[in-house]
Amino acid sequence: MSDQHDHAYVKYSTIFFALCICTVLSIIFDVIDLKEKNIIGMNGVVLLALLVLAVACAKALFVLIYFMHLKFEGKWKYVLLSPTIILALGLTIAMIPDIGIHYYTNEAPQIDYLEQARQTAATTDALNPEKSHVE
Repeated sequence: MSDQHDHAYVKYSTIFFALCICTVLSIIFDVIDLKEKNIIGMNGVVLLALLVLAVACAKALFVLIYFMHLKFEGKWKYVLLSPTIILALGLTIAMIPDIGIHYYTNEAPQIDYLEQARQTAATTDALNPEKSHVE
């Protein structure tokens, strides 16, 4: 019996260059300013998020498929990934009420105290104009 591998030879240098191209694309998307252009919505923020996520997913797939050798595994990899997918979806669904209700307030006592101190200082400066320039 001969020891034959049932998968093809992969040129890792090709995958490396593909990852380099994806990294350059990530840098380009970071540098260009799409926020001033209203292309898809929210002043280009949605388009920028889609482009960055697409490049990140492509890089992750290259690493998963070739460097972690998932391309050459059998169908059992889907059985192993199914609990992870279920938990990820469950966590996302569980967080929707917290994100959607907005019951968190932006009020902070420190900010109120700072505003009161500024108002007091402005009132004091108005009453004593000769000391208003002294810090």
